[in-house]
Amino acid sequence: MQISFKDKKVVIAGGSRGIGRSIALAFAAAGADVAICARTQQGLTLAEAELKRHGGKVFAAPCDLAEAAAVTRFVNEAAEALGGIDVLVNNASGFGMKNDESGWLASVNVDLMATVRATDAAIPYMEKAGGGAIINVSSISGLLAVPRSLPYAALKAAVVNYTMGQGRALAPKGIRVNAIAPGSIEFPGGSWESRKVSDPELYRRTLDSIPSGRFGAPEEIAKVALFLGGDMASWVTGQTIVVDGGQMLS
Repeated sequence: MQISFKDKKVVIAGGSRGIGRSIALAFAAAGADVAICARTQQGLTLAEAELKRHGGKVFAAPCDLAEAAAVTRFVNEAAEALGGIDVLVNNASGFGMKNDESGWLASVNVDLMATVRATDAAIPYMEKAGGGAIINVSSISGLLAVPRSLPYAALKAAVVNYTMGQGRALAPKGIRVNAIAPGSIEFPGGSWESRKVSDPELYRRTLDSIPSGRFGAPEEIAKVALFLGGDMASWVTGQTIVVDGGQMLS
Protein backbone atom coordinates (compact mmCIF):
# COMPACT_ATOMS: atom_id res chain seq x y z
CA MET A 1 0.00 0.00 0.00
CA GLN A 2 1.37 3.39 -1.00
CA ILE A 3 0.95 6.19 1.51
CA SER A 4 0.25 9.59 -0.04
CA PHE A 5 0.53 12.98 1.64
CA LYS A 6 -0.02 14.98 -1.52
CA ASP A 7 -1.16 18.53 -0.70
CA LYS A 8 -0.55 17.96 3.01
CA LYS A 9 1.51 20.44 5.01
CA VAL A 10 4.01 18.91 7.45
CA VAL A 11 6.05 20.92 9.96
CA ILE A 12 8.98 19.28 11.70
CA ALA A 13 10.65 20.91 14.68
CA GLY A 14 14.20 19.64 14.47
CA GLY A 15 14.58 18.16 11.00
CA SER A 16 18.14 18.52 9.71
CA ARG A 17 19.72 15.27 10.90
CA GLY A 18 19.03 11.82 12.27
CA ILE A 19 15.44 10.93 13.05
CA GLY A 20 14.06 14.35 12.15
CA ARG A 21 15.74 14.39 8.76
CA SER A 22 14.47 10.90 7.95
CA ILE A 23 10.93 11.83 8.96
CA ALA A 24 11.08 14.96 6.80
CA LEU A 25 12.37 13.01 3.80
CA ALA A 26 9.72 10.31 4.24
CA PHE A 27 6.90 12.85 4.21
CA ALA A 28 8.43 14.70 1.25
CA ALA A 29 8.78 11.43 -0.68
CA ALA A 30 5.09 10.76 0.01
CA GLY A 31 4.17 14.08 -1.64
CA ALA A 32 3.93 16.45 1.32
CA ASP A 33 5.06 20.05 1.50
CA VAL A 34 7.57 20.14 4.36
CA ALA A 35 8.99 22.71 6.76
CA ILE A 36 12.01 22.03 8.96
CA CYS A 37 14.17 23.94 11.40
CA ALA A 38 17.54 23.44 13.03
CA ARG A 39 20.10 25.40 15.02
CA THR A 40 22.98 25.00 12.56
CA GLN A 41 22.76 26.44 9.06
CA GLN A 42 25.05 23.87 7.42
CA GLY A 43 22.88 20.88 8.30
CA LEU A 44 19.76 22.84 7.50
CA THR A 45 21.01 23.75 4.02
CA LEU A 46 21.91 20.14 3.21
CA ALA A 47 18.55 18.83 4.42
CA GLU A 48 16.69 21.52 2.50
CA ALA A 49 18.43 20.52 -0.73
CA GLU A 50 17.53 16.85 -0.17
CA LEU A 51 13.89 17.72 0.46
CA LYS A 52 13.59 19.88 -2.65
CA ARG A 53 14.51 16.91 -4.84
CA HIS A 54 11.04 15.47 -4.14
CA GLY A 55 9.34 18.41 -5.84
CA GLY A 56 7.11 19.77 -3.09
CA LYS A 57 7.26 23.07 -1.26
CA VAL A 58 10.09 23.28 1.25
CA PHE A 59 10.59 25.82 4.02
CA ALA A 60 13.74 25.71 6.13
CA ALA A 61 14.63 28.16 8.88
CA PRO A 62 17.24 28.39 11.64
CA CYS A 63 15.65 28.13 15.06
CA ASP A 64 16.85 27.58 18.62
CA LEU A 65 14.00 25.54 20.02
CA ALA A 66 15.09 26.37 23.56
CA GLU A 67 13.84 29.93 22.99
CA ALA A 68 10.10 30.38 23.43
CA ALA A 69 9.63 33.16 20.87
CA ALA A 70 11.73 31.34 18.28
CA VAL A 71 9.52 28.24 18.42
CA THR A 72 6.31 30.18 17.88
CA ARG A 73 7.89 32.25 15.13
CA PHE A 74 9.07 29.15 13.27
CA VAL A 75 5.67 27.46 13.38
CA ASN A 76 3.88 30.60 12.20
CA GLU A 77 6.38 31.24 9.40
CA ALA A 78 6.18 27.58 8.33
CA ALA A 79 2.38 27.73 8.22
CA GLU A 80 2.51 30.88 6.11
CA ALA A 81 5.08 29.40 3.72
CA LEU A 82 3.25 26.10 3.26
CA GLY A 83 -0.31 27.40 3.42
CA GLY A 84 -1.30 25.75 6.69
CA ILE A 85 -0.39 22.80 8.91
CA ASP A 86 -1.81 19.28 8.72
CA VAL A 87 0.93 17.41 10.61
CA LEU A 88 3.32 18.64 13.31
CA VAL A 89 6.31 16.55 14.37
CA ASN A 90 8.05 17.55 17.60
CA ASN A 91 11.40 15.86 17.30
CA ALA A 92 14.12 17.97 18.92
CA SER A 93 15.95 17.11 22.13
CA GLY A 94 18.21 19.04 24.45
CA PHE A 95 19.90 15.74 25.42
CA GLY A 96 20.15 16.65 29.10
CA MET A 97 22.29 13.78 30.30
CA LYS A 98 23.94 15.18 33.43
CA ASN A 99 22.05 15.47 36.70
CA ASP A 100 22.84 19.16 37.12
CA GLU A 101 21.19 22.52 36.41
CA SER A 102 22.37 22.64 32.80
CA GLY A 103 21.18 19.10 32.07
CA TRP A 104 17.75 19.68 33.52
CA LEU A 105 17.31 23.06 31.84
CA ALA A 106 18.31 21.66 28.45
CA SER A 107 15.71 18.90 28.63
CA VAL A 108 12.98 21.10 30.12
CA ASN A 109 13.43 23.83 27.52
CA VAL A 110 13.72 21.64 24.42
CA ASP A 111 12.26 18.18 25.06
CA LEU A 112 9.20 19.47 26.90
CA MET A 113 8.62 23.19 26.44
CA ALA A 114 9.50 23.29 22.72
CA THR A 115 6.95 20.51 22.26
CA VAL A 116 4.33 22.43 24.23
CA ARG A 117 5.03 25.71 22.44
CA ALA A 118 5.08 24.27 18.94
CA THR A 119 1.86 22.39 19.66
CA ASP A 120 0.13 25.51 20.98
CA ALA A 121 1.21 27.45 17.90
CA ALA A 122 0.09 24.74 15.46
CA ILE A 123 -3.35 24.00 16.94
CA PRO A 124 -5.14 27.04 15.41
CA TYR A 125 -3.95 26.07 11.92
CA MET A 126 -5.14 22.49 12.41
CA GLU A 127 -8.50 23.70 13.70
CA LYS A 128 -8.85 25.86 10.58
CA ALA A 129 -8.05 22.79 8.44
CA GLY A 130 -10.68 20.72 10.24
CA GLY A 131 -8.18 18.47 12.03
CA GLY A 132 -4.64 17.24 11.98
CA ALA A 133 -2.03 15.04 13.56
CA ILE A 134 0.69 15.80 16.10
CA ILE A 135 3.58 13.38 16.57
CA ASN A 136 5.90 13.76 19.54
CA VAL A 137 9.22 11.93 19.54
CA SER A 138 9.85 10.59 23.04
CA SER A 139 12.18 7.69 23.92
CA ILE A 140 12.12 4.33 25.63
CA SER A 141 14.19 6.15 28.28
CA GLY A 142 10.94 7.86 29.26
CA LEU A 143 9.43 4.45 30.04
CA LEU A 144 12.36 3.05 32.02
CA ALA A 145 14.60 3.92 34.97
CA VAL A 146 17.76 5.41 33.41
CA PRO A 147 20.08 6.76 36.13
CA ARG A 148 22.83 7.79 33.70
CA SER A 149 20.54 10.32 31.97
CA LEU A 150 18.02 11.42 34.59
CA PRO A 151 16.92 14.73 32.98
CA TYR A 152 16.55 13.26 29.50
CA ALA A 153 14.56 10.27 30.76
CA ALA A 154 12.31 12.28 33.05
CA LEU A 155 11.39 14.84 30.42
CA LYS A 156 10.78 12.16 27.78
CA ALA A 157 8.39 10.62 30.33
CA ALA A 158 6.70 14.01 30.60
CA VAL A 159 6.27 14.02 26.81
CA VAL A 160 4.48 10.66 27.03
CA ASN A 161 2.05 12.01 29.62
CA TYR A 162 1.59 15.26 27.69
CA THR A 163 0.75 13.19 24.61
CA MET A 164 -1.99 11.36 26.49
CA GLY A 165 -3.46 14.56 27.90
CA GLN A 166 -3.46 16.41 24.60
CA GLY A 167 -4.79 13.35 22.81
CA ARG A 168 -7.80 13.47 25.10
CA ALA A 169 -8.21 17.24 24.95
CA LEU A 170 -7.88 17.65 21.18
CA ALA A 171 -9.83 14.59 20.00
CA PRO A 172 -13.14 16.52 19.78
CA LYS A 173 -11.40 18.95 17.39
CA GLY A 174 -10.28 16.17 15.07
CA ILE A 175 -6.63 16.56 16.10
CA ARG A 176 -4.84 13.33 16.95
CA VAL A 177 -1.78 13.40 19.23
CA ASN A 178 0.57 10.43 19.44
CA ALA A 179 4.18 9.76 20.35
CA ILE A 180 6.95 7.49 19.16
CA ALA A 181 9.41 6.07 21.69
CA PRO A 182 12.51 5.02 19.76
CA GLY A 183 15.05 2.64 21.18
CA SER A 184 18.75 3.10 20.47
CA ILE A 185 19.13 4.59 16.99
CA GLU A 186 22.51 4.83 15.23
CA PHE A 187 23.31 7.18 12.36
CA PRO A 188 26.31 9.16 11.11
CA GLY A 189 27.09 11.97 13.52
CA GLY A 190 24.68 10.64 16.14
CA SER A 191 25.31 9.90 19.80
CA TRP A 192 25.60 6.12 19.39
CA GLU A 193 28.15 6.46 16.61
CA SER A 194 30.28 8.64 18.87
CA ARG A 195 29.84 6.30 21.84
CA LYS A 196 31.22 3.46 19.78
CA VAL A 197 34.54 5.27 20.21
CA SER A 198 34.10 7.27 23.42
CA ASP A 199 32.39 4.54 25.48
CA PRO A 200 32.74 1.19 23.71
CA GLU A 201 31.67 -0.72 26.82
CA LEU A 202 28.31 1.09 26.94
CA TYR A 203 27.93 0.67 23.18
CA ARG A 204 28.49 -3.08 23.38
CA ARG A 205 26.30 -3.50 26.46
CA THR A 206 23.46 -1.63 24.76
CA LEU A 207 23.83 -3.59 21.54
CA ASP A 208 23.74 -6.85 23.50
CA SER A 209 20.47 -5.76 25.12
CA ILE A 210 18.63 -5.51 21.79
CA PRO A 211 17.02 -8.84 20.85
CA SER A 212 17.03 -7.87 17.16
CA GLY A 213 20.83 -7.83 17.33
CA ARG A 214 21.38 -4.31 15.96
CA PHE A 215 20.75 -0.65 16.57
CA GLY A 216 17.79 0.91 14.82
CA ALA A 217 17.91 3.22 11.81
CA PRO A 218 16.22 6.65 11.60
CA GLU A 219 14.23 5.47 8.59
CA GLU A 220 12.50 2.88 10.79
CA ILE A 221 11.17 5.65 13.01
CA ALA A 222 10.08 7.63 9.95
CA LYS A 223 7.89 4.74 8.76
CA VAL A 224 5.93 4.84 12.01
CA ALA A 225 5.64 8.63 11.76
CA LEU A 226 4.04 8.24 8.31
CA PHE A 227 1.52 5.81 9.77
CA LEU A 228 0.64 8.09 12.68
CA GLY A 229 0.40 11.16 10.46
CA GLY A 230 -1.99 9.61 7.95
CA ASP A 231 -5.48 8.23 7.59
CA MET A 232 -4.47 4.67 8.47
CA ALA A 233 -4.15 5.90 12.08
CA SER A 234 -7.46 7.78 11.98
CA TRP A 235 -8.66 6.26 15.27
CA VAL A 236 -5.33 6.28 17.09
CA THR A 237 -4.70 9.06 19.58
CA GLY A 238 -3.01 9.57 22.94
CA GLN A 239 -0.74 6.60 22.31
CA THR A 240 3.01 6.07 22.53
CA ILE A 241 4.37 3.50 20.09
CA VAL A 242 7.64 1.85 21.07
CA VAL A 243 10.00 1.22 18.13
CA ASP A 244 13.04 -0.51 19.58
CA GLY A 245 13.68 -3.95 18.06
CA GLY A 246 12.57 -5.51 21.36
CA GLN A 247 15.04 -3.53 23.46
CA MET A 248 12.53 -2.86 26.27
CA LEU A 249 11.74 -6.55 26.45
CA SER A 250 15.20 -7.10 27.88
